[in-house]
Amino acid sequence: QVQLVESGGGLMQAGDSLRLSCAASGRAFSNYVMAWFRQAPGKERQFVATIWSTGPTTYADSVKGRFTASRDNAKNTVYLQMNSLKPEDTAVYYCTASVGKGGSVYSVGRYNYWGQGTQVTVSS
Repeated sequence: QVQLVESGGGLMQAGDSLRLSCAASGRAFSNYVMAWFRQAPGKERQFVATIWSTGPTTYADSVKGRFTASRDNAKNTVYLQMNSLKPEDTAVYYCTASVGKGGSVYSVGRYNYWGQGTQVTVSS
């Protein structure tokens, strides 16, 4: 069982920066494929970024160049640095882990553990 706890959300203005954190349990954290998804009201959960166990990242086109995912395996933590925030970034942001599962990293089905989510609101 893997537990994920996000933190760092808040109310921001357009153009601001914010960093989300996700603390994970588990001794094999360095092997987990980690990702961030977000869900706006009335919309489906949407892929934001994946960070592979060895560090490479994949981003959604909508955040590429503005968001950076990173991980600290010594601290069992992943981060999402969000710069140049836009009102359309408003959503609940979820941290998720893929442990022993395959499939597309863009799909929620790839991931078997989810955090409770943290709200990010960006005003114009």
